[in-house]
Amino acid sequence: MIVSSILLNFDCMSAETLHQIQISVKTWFRDDLSKLDDGSFFFNYEITIHNAGDLEVQLLRRYWRIDHLTVGSNVVTGEGVIGEQPVIEPKHSYSYTSGCELYSSMGRMVGYYQFKELASGTTFTVPIPSFTLIFPPILN
Repeated sequence: MIVSSILLNFDCMSAETLHQIQISVKTWFRDDLSKLDDGSFFFNYEITIHNAGDLEVQLLRRYWRIDHLTVGSNVVTGEGVIGEQPVIEPKHSYSYTSGCELYSSMGRMVGYYQFKELASGTTFTVPIPSFTLIFPPILN
C-alpha cells in the first residue's frame, strides 16, 4: 500500500467571525478493489478536519468534483460525510475515511465543505484544494 499525505490549511473569514479550519488528506491505492483490466482504479482517502478556532462548528454538506485523467469529471454532493454531520469543538478534530473510483490511472479531487457556527447559526464554506490520486506503478 502506498500512502501519500498533504496538509491543507485554510482560514475562512465570514462577515462576523474568523473561522479557522485545517484539513489534512492521506490517500492510498486499493489494489484489492481495483479492476485494472476494466479501467477501474480504486483509492481511499482519509480526511482530518481540525477546528483551530474558538467556536463550535458543525459540518453540514460536502461537494466533490472528481476529475478522471481521460474520461471527464463527476460531482458528488450531499449532507455531511459518511452519513454524519459531525460537530467539531474548538481545538478538536474529526477524521473519516472514504473512497473514490477513478476510470483512469490518474485523477484528482477538489471540493468544499459547508459548516455552521453553532453559536450564531452562521454558515460558511471551506474550500478543499485539489489532491491527486495516482496509480503507483506510473510513478516509476
